[in-house]
Amino acid sequence: MFCRNQTARATVARGSALEMEIRRGKFRKSAFLDTSQDSDIQKKIDHEIRMRDGACKLLAACSQKDQALEAAKSLQTCSTRIMAYMSELQRMKEAQVMQKVTRRSSDAGPMDDRLPCKGKVAISDLRIPLMWKDTEYFKNKGELHRCAVFCLLQLGGEIFDTEMVIVDRTLTDICFDSAIVFDEAGPDFQMRVELYSCCSEDEYSAGGSAPRKLASKLSSSLGRSAGKKFRAAMEPGPCGPVSNGGASPLLLPVPSVPGPKYHLLAHTTLSLPHVQDGFRTHDLTISGNEECSYWLPLYGSMCCRLAAQPHCMTQQMMSGGLKVKQCAGDPQSWTTVNAVLKGTSLFCYHRPEDVEANVQPAFTIAVNKETRIRASEKDPHSKAQNICISNQYGGEEVTHTLTTDGREDTHRWMEAFWQHFYDMSQWKQCCDAVMKIEVPSPRKPAPVTPKQGSLYHEMAPLATPSCEGLLLQDNAVSAEIRALLSSYYNDSY
Repeated sequence: MFCRNQTARATVARGSALEMEIRRGKFRKSAFLDTSQDSDIQKKIDHEIRMRDGACKLLAACSQKDQALEAAKSLQTCSTRIMAYMSELQRMKEAQVMQKVTRRSSDAGPMDDRLPCKGKVAISDLRIPLMWKDTEYFKNKGELHRCAVFCLLQLGGEIFDTEMVIVDRTLTDICFDSAIVFDEAGPDFQMRVELYSCCSEDEYSAGGSAPRKLASKLSSSLGRSAGKKFRAAMEPGPCGPVSNGGASPLLLPVPSVPGPKYHLLAHTTLSLPHVQDGFRTHDLTISGNEECSYWLPLYGSMCCRLAAQPHCMTQQMMSGGLKVKQCAGDPQSWTTVNAVLKGTSLFCYHRPEDVEANVQPAFTIAVNKETRIRASEKDPHSKAQNICISNQYGGEEVTHTLTTDGREDTHRWMEAFWQHFYDMSQWKQCCDAVMKIEVPSPRKPAPVTPKQGSLYHEMAPLATPSCEGLLLQDNAVSAEIRALLSSYYNDSY
């Protein structure tokens, strides 16, 4: 059900996380009624809330340790995404307000609307070294301490998680082999890397059976009427004890669900200066202490490969017909080409179809940070204004002269060159050469637990705690799972 503002024609889902924050006074409702981009973020928020509900249901029903750890990991990921989307929505609205104020200001000077291009940022080969004591690692003495760990990586409104890894004293490094790629990053990006840990030996109630059985015993001793009320109060909801009268769940920081919980163990933030086409070490800020059950002896650093590909290095920034003349050539000798501005070169082809056919260009003209470009005076033999591109080759300056069919085309090419230089100045070392980014490999499915004789274990593979599986939107599937669980619990009691 939706409530609609008739003036702005924007929808806010009733009972959604966004409406809850508005009711709590953290946001003004009028601040969320402008663009379709706001609506997209609200859809993401509601989607993650449903994902979180599925994780809560699965975590409450888990009777196996590995499934519970995966479900708790998904729950932590969904909660982090919800908070990130809310922060992103607030930043967008603040930017819109500031833009309106600047436009209305009478003394506002001229503004430079030039923005740098976006790009891909990828992190791979993530390694976090451990520093075990000699007696633990070499002599294999002491209590075996085992933890489940994973990483959350956030860049802007995008959040990705790594696979879960079980760590004990037999490992010297925590290794996450999968590559993670952020597709729409700016040169001012801030990538936050968080390492979460959970002691895999912590006791937790399997399938929530312990609280249910305790409530059943107490309800029978208190009598039918009072016991029924007590049992209803003890019954955990899909996302904890807070209810919304049957509507969508309220936005809570971390749902209170029986089972394992992950804790922030270490974190760091990576930015453009950390980008390098190779393996590099970065400092970690460690949280917690040795008394915590989820503690691991981190060395205080992490190693990874952080690469970036600005769009100006991989995409065509400008293309069209040009006439080219070299400085040492015949003044009347012009070569007609189809030119493409991409990366650190202006690629010149004889025919337009050669571009799509990936044919080698006839010749290239360097366009890098050292290149000088200027608009020359009008050619006396034509009415068009020329563009001169100068580069240094072995201490000698080589100039290429470009001309277009008209003044408007010349202006478009000059603007494309200035934007290209601006992009390279913002992305800095990322524009020296195209960095290689690995294509992320598909996530391996969670291992199927063998049958152990109970009804839940037989249906457990249907509820594998992957990101897609945790979203229990299908009413038929949800009803079937509830019926199977209900039958199992009734037989157990």
